[in-house]
Amino acid sequence: MLYFSLKNYKNLASFEEAILKGLSPDGGLYMPQYIPKLENKFIEQLPIYDIYTVAMSVIKPYIGKYIPEKFIENIIHDTLNFSFPLKKIHDNIHVLELFHGPTLAFKDVGAKFMAGCLSFFSEKLDKTVTVLVATSGDTGGAVAKGFHKKPGVEVIILYPYNGISSLQKKQITSLGNNILSVEIHGNFDDCQKMVKKAFLDKEVNKKYTLTSANSINVGRLLPQMFYYFLAYRQIIVKNKNKIDLIFSVPSGNFGNICAGMIAEKMGLPIKLFIASTNINDTIPRFLKSEKYHPLPVKKTISNAMDISDPSNFSRIWYLYQKNIFQLKKKLFSYKFTDKENLETIEIMWKKYQYMLDPHGSIGYLGLKQYLQDSNNILEPSVFLETAHPIKFIDHMPSFLRKEIVPTHELEVFLKTKKTKPKVSLPNDFNIFKNWLLERK
Repeated sequence: MLYFSLKNYKNLASFEEAILKGLSPDGGLYMPQYIPKLENKFIEQLPIYDIYTVAMSVIKPYIGKYIPEKFIENIIHDTLNFSFPLKKIHDNIHVLELFHGPTLAFKDVGAKFMAGCLSFFSEKLDKTVTVLVATSGDTGGAVAKGFHKKPGVEVIILYPYNGISSLQKKQITSLGNNILSVEIHGNFDDCQKMVKKAFLDKEVNKKYTLTSANSINVGRLLPQMFYYFLAYRQIIVKNKNKIDLIFSVPSGNFGNICAGMIAEKMGLPIKLFIASTNINDTIPRFLKSEKYHPLPVKKTISNAMDISDPSNFSRIWYLYQKNIFQLKKKLFSYKFTDKENLETIEIMWKKYQYMLDPHGSIGYLGLKQYLQDSNNILEPSVFLETAHPIKFIDHMPSFLRKEIVPTHELEVFLKTKKTKPKVSLPNDFNIFKNWLLERK
């Protein structure tokens, strides 16, 4: 399997090169040259396979011979060593909980898988690889934990000042060792632009072997397909027959939903996707107006989705052949306010005793909106709960905060981990570049 740049289809890279570079030298995101199709029989018989066999069947075609099969198996076992429960909420609406990993967020899957791959490649290269990554919240904690003390890898995480929750910040800044945090006085889009500029800067690249752990990196993006297969696997066990699922995905940088779309192209029976956003609504507006026009980022209580120019949308646009009519057949998108978000969190607790976080709540709202518009609440559907509510306790309705129970691991973390000294920089790429060049 080779990967091409979305800016120039002739610029090809192997799986190893795509992971190590993160971005193509021309600044484009990498895409696999083709999407391999899984056999219908495999899809129908998903329940008879364990989750590791499912994951191996899904990811192996994208890696080829660049990592030995036994090593891939070890990475998969380390990546999927926590549960992914699917729970029925009401009618035919289910929630897939993706927050049972080490940092209580869905990004643990992609970060742990990529950390395993990168550790293998850095040892092969016999030199330090620097992971440079921007975060709107959960990516930072997942990457920090996934790469912590990995030999041959250092991590520099850029996060927006006052743009992430206190727990997310602590997860990023408390580990030390090979993890370095940089606070940028701007928003997530500003952080992401700095990362992209650094990848294209000759002086920076002369000093560093750079890669990224955002979902712009295929090593982070592709393993996110796993939980769509795991959700379907659980659904057909409950329904005992093949069905076409609807997925509603809380969407910020659109990596999660893009992975789901690739899973669908591989043969997973998914009827359609719902990209549920907060008031940073570039994609809902695009699907209505057919004009892509990012606006300045607005802060919300669902901070991991405070993104106006989602990088992965270029991949989605490619997947649907840059055809708006094809895309509209498969993708619906709705935006929701903080007020609607908080009201939904309250209602879900009072009515169903289910605690949503401010991102999963957006996912639920998008699903409800679609089912209401289509006048069919009986369609089998899943929304993704992407983080534990404890991560956003400061934004949760005050009367609910006492109901949020931290995990044992989190209690230990909060008692023992102290914030390390961090770097704080203005929103200026030249200043950030000079800091990179002078730090070692």
